[in-house]
Amino acid sequence: MRIFSSPCGAGNCVTKTKKIAIVQSNYIPWKGYFDLMNMVDEFILYDDVQYTRRDWRNRNIIKTPDGLKWLTIPVEVKGRYFQKINETRISDPGWSRRHWAAIKHSYSRARHFMEYEAIFEPLYLECAEECLSRVNFRFLDAVCAILGIKTKISWSMDYELVEGRTERLVGLCRAAHATHYISGPSAKDYIDAGLFKDAGIGLSYIDYAGYPEYTQLFGEFEHGVSIVDLIFNEGSDATKYMKSFRPA
Repeated sequence: MRIFSSPCGAGNCVTKTKKIAIVQSNYIPWKGYFDLMNMVDEFILYDDVQYTRRDWRNRNIIKTPDGLKWLTIPVEVKGRYFQKINETRISDPGWSRRHWAAIKHSYSRARHFMEYEAIFEPLYLECAEECLSRVNFRFLDAVCAILGIKTKISWSMDYELVEGRTERLVGLCRAAHATHYISGPSAKDYIDAGLFKDAGIGLSYIDYAGYPEYTQLFGEFEHGVSIVDLIFNEGSDATKYMKSFRPA
């Protein structure tokens, strides 16, 4: 593992480790996304890559009396086949009022809805952002504050990028002075672990298995819903049902 050190003095060296993750911004993502954020020192929003349709970038799932429901932010896609996430613009500013109405209808009877209504209502009703990346950041930042996550959030656009799928990740790690990279499990299919080893950067994958169930409305338990479900149902106890907050 590559170690970044402060100058030695009196025969002693102080070493520093820095963990980072590099992930596309998502709209009100599930608890696992925030666990990954809480596990690292810097979380780089990887939004200068191609926007993918029918993905988590602009939509997520909530539970409703009628079952699972997608909340989707409408974006401009016609003829924009190669646009990046940070170039993707909102096509209908009315989305925020519709989403808030759906959330309020579904969670108004949740045990802790009233505690957090004053936070989420203006997040939606006062949202004037025109770009998807900025909308996602708005909600990510607010949820981090609720959960007590203090990880630095940055943008891949802040760094100089290199070509190559794994090469770009390694380059971002180097630019951010990272000693360790934590990835989502699906990236095992394409990451070249040897490039991280050659760069002296540790590599590991988050494990999303084994989450405990919590009190949830409307039938059979579902882990893969938006973080708002956990917050409205468990309130300040939400982090007890997340993995990164458990004592080592």
